[in-house]
Amino acid sequence: MNKEFKLDQLVRPNILTMTGYSSARDEYDSAEENMVFLDANENPFGNGVNRYPDPQQQQLKQLISGQRGILSTQILLGNGSDEVLDLLIRAFCEPNVDSVITVPPTYGMYGVLAKLNAIENKEVLLTATHQLDVAAILAAQDKNTKLLFVCSPNNPTGNLMQPEHIQELLENFNGLVVLDEAYIDFAQAESWISRLQSYPNLVITRTLSKAYGMAGIRLGICFASAEIIAVLNKIKPPYNVNELTQSRAISRLKDVAAVRNEIKQINREKSEMIKQLQNITYIETVYPSDANFLLIQVDDAHRRYEQLLKSGIVVRNRSNQPLCNNTLRFTIGTPEENQKLIQ
Repeated sequence: MNKEFKLDQLVRPNILTMTGYSSARDEYDSAEENMVFLDANENPFGNGVNRYPDPQQQQLKQLISGQRGILSTQILLGNGSDEVLDLLIRAFCEPNVDSVITVPPTYGMYGVLAKLNAIENKEVLLTATHQLDVAAILAAQDKNTKLLFVCSPNNPTGNLMQPEHIQELLENFNGLVVLDEAYIDFAQAESWISRLQSYPNLVITRTLSKAYGMAGIRLGICFASAEIIAVLNKIKPPYNVNELTQSRAISRLKDVAAVRNEIKQINREKSEMIKQLQNITYIETVYPSDANFLLIQVDDAHRRYEQLLKSGIVVRNRSNQPLCNNTLRFTIGTPEENQKLIQ
């Protein structure tokens, strides 16, 4: 528990006192059938999407709530995780005054969103083993540092952050610790969702783009205290998750067995891929991965990237990132795609 944490002191004053927009569907949310809806200026002719979607995504949240063992009031859904991350910065960081901390190499949108919102981004590099430098992170914070972004498993390095380091930060960082668990389903580790009650300054973001195979529907999830979620609900667009996304997400989340089977197959393919990569002479390091991708260090990343491209294979050159000199990152594909990469 972080005894110094006080949510009201973190929220921007104008957000704290504002009243959020109330849409027509917010004001009437009864499930009663055969009602005549003349309240939202919609086209009345039915085609499946002529009505506005549920602005609070209640059916989808109830499903997630049951699966994750968390209250619906502790869930915010967004148009991808990027919208969730943007809402966090806009709710808690005063432009041209406040700062956030990121820990490169990491997901690039944290820094982009900070710059977009005129927020200083204090970068504290990971250690040589791609772990959190806790002492340096805590030393970098000041009274205007509101958010710390930690991706675990990390992108692009693929590794989980040590839980004792995350715990130490939760207990000593005075702002919100935003833990991005986009890849947690591939890891042999539990989510931090079960620890939300112990740490009121913990915010967890998840996505349906990775393990659930639904990158195209753009659905991001935020888990936090009901108080933090209430703040974010004030400023989110009223209909930020469309009807088609809600419907497809519900169908996929219900198909638990299929998702688990795909995760198992991806992890099996990853293990086999690691074995085969270690036999390729110009690969110098295959970094450990708890995600659905691998980061490898090669002799000449630009050359190897171009060679793969000419062979019809697109990977990601991450050499421009700190601690990632001459590295390529590639996603685990189908067995056929993986074999083509190895060949």
